[in-house]
Amino acid sequence: MEALCRTGTVTGALGLDAGRTAEVLATATRAPSLHNSQPWRFRLHPDRIELLADRERRPAVADPTGREMRIGCGAALFTLRLALAGQGIRPIVTRFPDRHRHDLVAVVRHGGTVHPGPDQRRLLEAVPRRRTNRRPFRDTEVTAPVRSALRRAAFEEDAWLHLVTDDDERRALGRLAREAHRLQLADPAFAAELAAWTGHDGKRDDGVPASAGGPCPPPNQPWVVRDFGGDSRPRPAPAAFENDPLIAVLTVHSDGPREELRAGEALQRVLLTATTEGLSASFLSQLVEVPDVRERTRRLIAGSRPPQVVLRLGHGVPVPPTPRRAPADVVERG
Repeated sequence: MEALCRTGTVTGALGLDAGRTAEVLATATRAPSLHNSQPWRFRLHPDRIELLADRERRPAVADPTGREMRIGCGAALFTLRLALAGQGIRPIVTRFPDRHRHDLVAVVRHGGTVHPGPDQRRLLEAVPRRRTNRRPFRDTEVTAPVRSALRRAAFEEDAWLHLVTDDDERRALGRLAREAHRLQLADPAFAAELAAWTGHDGKRDDGVPASAGGPCPPPNQPWVVRDFGGDSRPRPAPAAFENDPLIAVLTVHSDGPREELRAGEALQRVLLTATTEGLSASFLSQLVEVPDVRERTRRLIAGSRPPQVVLRLGHGVPVPPTPRRAPADVVERG
């Protein structure tokens, strides 16, 4: 995987010196992505920061259309916006500004001075604390005010967060998740790609180390959380998961690059809001990665909009962070 790393030099941008620009990039890249593939690059100019999708880092079997790659870039874009506001810069974002440059997903420019409010500061402070938690959650209900805050976070980014509260709907989603999980693992190419990105010893700066994986679930486990361990890799001890997690389905207007980028921005706002409220989250990605299951998931939640992300939310124990590439390694010389 070392060949996938991009090297470059961090220079100043948007009136920030090189050191503060590097701080902004380090914050921006604390965003979630499929298998922690970190499929983004940045090109720095005095008057703008360009965010580019890095197709070389896209897990092509799990994400053949690049939909999850663009969602990951959207999550990085939201965190970049937040980091710039923390530096006193009001970001002006142009999404997909050049139809001839398909990998240029956004350009961010200086829009004047801003003083981040309390909500922005809380979200910014949550960035280093946000982790994907693949371990069991406590059977403690997520309160109504917190649920409202999560919905509002999605809505503020032009998205919708459907919280699954119906028991029959939740059980049906669980069955679909298990079915999709079996279908994916039966594909040798998917299994090989998963093994290439996950379950490593933690010495890499990307992917998911075995220490960040979930425990082996019991056979009657109602929900599937991907196990990134292996016979020769350390993993948490087997444990039973909660029976009734809060399941959330994030949707935007439709599929397509612009909407998928927006979904990523909404995803990161939702995840950071959850972090500020003391919640943990993990992904049920198989529900949106298997096309037939994704369509059945859409019909199950009675939605006209296709599901982009499915989350499992609850009260979990602290987990270690996953690695990130250094700012200089995500900068492309332009």
